[in-house]
Amino acid sequence: MNIDEALEEYLMHLSLNQGKSENTVYSYHKDLNLYVSWLKQQGIETMEEITADHVQDFLVQQRKTKQPATIARYASSIRGFHADMNFMHGFDDPCINIEVNTVRKNLPDICSVEEIQALMNSFDDQDPSQYADHALLETIYACGLRVSEVTSLTLNHVDLNTCTIRVKGKGDKERIVPLPSGMTGFLKYYRDVIRPCLIKEKTNLFFLNGHGRKMTTAHVDLLLQKKCTELGFQKHITAHRLRHSYATHMLQAGADLRTIQEILGHADISTTEIYTHVLDRQKFDAYHENHPGQMMRKLKFDSEK
Repeated sequence: MNIDEALEEYLMHLSLNQGKSENTVYSYHKDLNLYVSWLKQQGIETMEEITADHVQDFLVQQRKTKQPATIARYASSIRGFHADMNFMHGFDDPCINIEVNTVRKNLPDICSVEEIQALMNSFDDQDPSQYADHALLETIYACGLRVSEVTSLTLNHVDLNTCTIRVKGKGDKERIVPLPSGMTGFLKYYRDVIRPCLIKEKTNLFFLNGHGRKMTTAHVDLLLQKKCTELGFQKHITAHRLRHSYATHMLQAGADLRTIQEILGHADISTTEIYTHVLDRQKFDAYHENHPGQMMRKLKFDSEK
């Protein structure tokens, strides 16, 4: 089978059968185009000719100019491609024994509960515009939503009777997210009282800014920048940091990993597992901060001042 034909078929599978988003398919296409071009330079034109040595040589060559994270991504794209071709056509999978040193992901920074409370308490809810901003940020944190998900919510997506939100996530995949019962009254007041004050033209968008238009990612970013300055926070709080904080605080409260995976809309639980490492880091820091030996050193240092 011609390599170009195989690649075209694989990209179609990603889009149609696996429901990958346009951006995701584009990323795979970009990585695999580089791989296929390199194979052709080696005189390889068909799937049957590709061996493990070819895959390994390609990755070794890329290491000369690319970062480890990029190499890991290339390897993932190539593995997916060959696994699909093996399943669909029975071609030997040259990636079975290929190993790539995985890049350790940076642990996400989170906000403390006190910082979240300070942020949410900083709004003047008598002002309709501030109430709307407050409601949006509360929803991001209370439900662990991506900023693109919350700004795209429509009226029929938010069911305050059943305390659920229907979210359209990556790849247009829908999931049902529970809404904390304590949020329903807050959002109902926004929907029934505040939103009608903001609306300028007919729209079914749930969240509107002070001008009656759609809340944008840029609006949320600017809002959080202003709040960080206003509150004197040393760290810069982003919408995604609120989502990270939600997941970590849920784990701290005893929620199981699978539940958090479903709520966050992670396709792979390994993505969700990073939050367990955040807890491990917190325990490590707390251990060293409160270890008797550390406390004795503090007392000795204080006494010598």
